[in-house]
Parts: sequence; C-alpha cells; structure tokens
Amino acid sequence: MGGVEALKTAAQKVQERGEVYGTPRVDMARIAAIWSQLLGVEIVPAQVPMCMIAVKLSRLVTSPNHEDSVVDIAGYAAVMSECQERGET
Repeated sequence: MGGVEALKTAAQKVQERGEVYGTPRVDMARIAAIWSQLLGVEIVPAQVPMCMIAVKLSRLVTSPNHEDSVVDIAGYAAVMSECQERGET
C-alpha cells in the first residue's frame, strides 16, 4: 500500500470508528478521563492519540511491515490534529 492509499484508508477508518464510538473528539475526551482516573494524573484528549501512536510504533519494532499499524498511526495523527485544533492539548 502506498502512502496516499494509507492516508485514504486511515481517513476512512477514522470516519467508521466515529460512527461506532462517537466523534474522535468525544472518544478521546472519554479515554482521557478514564486514563486520568486510572493513572492519577491529568490526561488531555490530544495526549490519547499521541500515546496510541507510541503503541503502534512499539508494535512496528516487532512487525515492521504490518500495514495496519502504519494506517493507524496516520489516523491517530489526524485525530491528534483535530484535538489540537479545538485547543484540547
């Protein structure tokens, strides 16, 4: 899969997941609230996709050709940008 195709696939996945879990903004805020309670420190919505990108990078160390991880990183980067646009950093 080429770079442009990966970005298109990521955009499609973000949209599909939004239909299931709520908008990325709502989903990241919900996850941030849960992580904040679990960890005892404040997590803001934009930090959630950043941490998920770290998970995907870790997985790529073991499986560097796993396209799904690359697509997910692109999707999480888009979600992080959306959170940053809304000042949720």
